[in-house]
Amino acid sequence: MTNLDATDARLLLELSRNPRAPGVDLAHRLGLSRNTVQARLARWEGSGVLAGFDRLVDPRALGYPLAAFVATQLDQHRLDEVVDALADIPEVVEVYGMTGLTDLSVKVVATDTDDLYRLAGQILKIPGVERTNMALVMRELVVPRTAPLLERTARQ
Repeated sequence: MTNLDATDARLLLELSRNPRAPGVDLAHRLGLSRNTVQARLARWEGSGVLAGFDRLVDPRALGYPLAAFVATQLDQHRLDEVVDALADIPEVVEVYGMTGLTDLSVKVVATDTDDLYRLAGQILKIPGVERTNMALVMRELVVPRTAPLLERTARQ
């Protein structure tokens, strides 16, 4: 992954404020050439700097009002197998490798408590998963964001 400079940060901030803005408009607003804007956008898309569109869709709008984090302990020798199995579960929306007592933090979404119970059982049945502990998300207090980091980088 490439480190972003102040110009990158300014462009990404403008893009976050106006996600559908054409490259020409972005270039004009920031005093950059259209080619510079297009080249940077293409580089970011190719390197994974820009996340996929599906990360912008709120699961609640799809009928999944419940979210939970599942702290998962597993047989470390089966990590890849467990991660592959988790990725095959549509309701698993995020998986993070962790240090400490929890090996994986798995974020799941569910339609209701019965669905959440089903998901917990499905995760426990994955070969290599030894133990789980679930915590229900009551309210999202700080949404995933990068704007404050972009603003700091843009000022540098």
